[in-house]
Amino acid sequence: MSRADIDRLEGVTGRKRIVRAGEMLYSAGDSFQNLFAIRSGSFKCVVTAVDGDIQVTHFAFPGELLGLDAYSRRLHTSYSEALEDSSVCLLPFVQLERLARQVPALQQQIYSLFSDELRQENEILMLLGRRSADTRLAAFLINISSRYAQRGYSPSQFVLSMSRIDIANYLGLTAETISRLFSRLHREQLIRVDGRSMQILDIVGLSEIAGTHCSYENSP
Repeated sequence: MSRADIDRLEGVTGRKRIVRAGEMLYSAGDSFQNLFAIRSGSFKCVVTAVDGDIQVTHFAFPGELLGLDAYSRRLHTSYSEALEDSSVCLLPFVQLERLARQVPALQQQIYSLFSDELRQENEILMLLGRRSADTRLAAFLINISSRYAQRGYSPSQFVLSMSRIDIANYLGLTAETISRLFSRLHREQLIRVDGRSMQILDIVGLSEIAGTHCSYENSP
């Protein structure tokens, strides 16, 4: 997008909002009014079944968007909760859509956002389809690493703001299994864990367990 187009986009950007840890950014059933660009912090998205069971479906980090789940029905189908004190920028979708019809580059960006959302859903299905618990966890860590790398953050050192229980729910495992696997990966010197601080020591070895065979330049 050109500088002029970016200035027009900033013109429709809504207010900024602080969301404290444990607070909801939006709830299931809320009407669709905004997309939310995460400026700092992190969130989890959760779907509640009719019987009350919950399923963590997504974790979101700085530079990513939330709220696309409500586009088709104009209602949010999940709720989003801040995992830590966070801030977001509100993007009023009606104004954003109107501007996109005038700025082809912005329209292409919006299409890309929906494509990324679909790709992430497919990746989740593939992840949960893996039988090996250690493969699921390794793939989860590689996924987070790559998302941080794409946004200019360190791919090897970051904070896991979500709880072990949330990770277990997301991966279809138990919290005990997650704790055991973290300990094993730590012993094998693939990662170093200090509370929620994560350091990937051998990103190639971890990716081999994940089945992704990925690496990053200049990663330790």
